[in-house]
Amino acid sequence: MNTVGDFQAHGSSLISQQDSERTLYPYVTGTSVIGIKYKDGIIMASDMGGSYGSTLRYKGIERLKPVGKHSLLGASGEISDFQEILRNLDELILYDNMWDDGNSLGPKDVHNYLTRMMYNRRNKFNPLWNSLILGGVKNGNKYLGSVSMIGVHYADDHLATGFGNHLARPILRDEWHENLCFMDAVKLLEKCMRVLLYRDRSSINKLQMAWITEEGVTVSPPYALKTFWDFASFHNPTAAAEGSW
Repeated sequence: MNTVGDFQAHGSSLISQQDSERTLYPYVTGTSVIGIKYKDGIIMASDMGGSYGSTLRYKGIERLKPVGKHSLLGASGEISDFQEILRNLDELILYDNMWDDGNSLGPKDVHNYLTRMMYNRRNKFNPLWNSLILGGVKNGNKYLGSVSMIGVHYADDHLATGFGNHLARPILRDEWHENLCFMDAVKLLEKCMRVLLYRDRSSINKLQMAWITEEGVTVSPPYALKTFWDFASFHNPTAAAEGSW
């Protein structure tokens, strides 16, 4: 005969199993992603660091991924949750391809799907701890949208997540224009990534860029930016504080 104690023990074990399946706190995280429209398509940039708490534990994490034929996804936040999002997108693209009707999901369709998925997980109090940027090109139309971990979404000509929202967007507001050629777009993103490297402690000097046009997606090999650290204030960082006590 089952006792009340047996039932309570069984119930508590079920609760603990459910809790263990949730990401209660982001452990391994990636920092900012930046995406902009340029003359021929969409281009994104992110570094390849993965922080375990405040420790830069991993230095080869790719956070820019193609989605189907027409879309490119970048993510900051929890890496394991980003992998779960990619798994769901793989199932979505496979299901779409199985119809074999000559049509394929465009970037706006994928952005809408991500919005519903993130908001649904938020309503279950089991969010995916990511901020996403989804860009793509279909039938000559460029699209760039973002989704937060609670499903807040919007589209714009240039977007950034994390510290990039505060440090890179002002640069983009000043220097971005819709007729940017590819090389100018790369230089603009590199300028933003260099500022983030100087200012964001979670950023590393190993980055990737990815771009998408009507011809498809290209992801660059990892590379490092040229930097300059010989500023006078670095030699004596407490100079401005002398006499303050």
